Amino acid sequence: MFRSLTPAVLGLIAANVVIFLFEQVVPPSLILRFALYPLGAHFHPWQLVTYAFLHATWWHIFGNMFGLFVFAPALEMYWGARRFLLYYFVCVIAAALTEIAVLHATGSHEPTIGASGGVFGVLLAFAMLFPRARLQLLLPPIPMPAWLFVSLYGLLELFFGITGTEPGIGHFAHLGGMLGGAIMMLYWRWRADRGGWLPR
Repeated sequence: MFRSLTPAVLGLIAANVVIFLFEQVVPPSLILRFALYPLGAHFHPWQLVTYAFLHATWWHIFGNMFGLFVFAPALEMYWGARRFLLYYFVCVIAAALTEIAVLHATGSHEPTIGASGGVFGVLLAFAMLFPRARLQLLLPPIPMPAWLFVSLYGLLELFFGITGTEPGIGHFAHLGGMLGGAIMMLYWRWRADRGGWLPR
């Protein structure tokens, strides 16, 4: 089963798991220095990346790492490790910037953690590169093409974010990760059409 894991994806999953285990044995106050805070007294620039390596529960990290395990290797094999990692961290930072904007608009001071912004960017790229790939879901238990699955998932996140459903989950961060990924992929496509340099 693990033969399908590519080196960069394996590294991301391993780093997340090791850091999660580390979270269990150190004071929460130390860990929260690396969570994403709104602009203000507790915000530091490194949080734009470090928040994506922190998770609240076993289910939280399992869901995100499962998403990387299923969808990310195909992207790394298609792009190569460097380009994949560049894409992933652009999505992570785009998700963070989106979440900061939402926190500022709502006046919230709650920290944000989790790799979901990067994972949603991975989902978006998978759907754009392999739109007809068939995905078998548990709910509903019917196969559907990747483009439809990701489109419905994105619309569901938008609905949850606007209506305030499932509070405590960064729905707009998820959408920010997808938006950052879409911009990056469109930029790469524009560069390729003009024979420009692309990362390898």
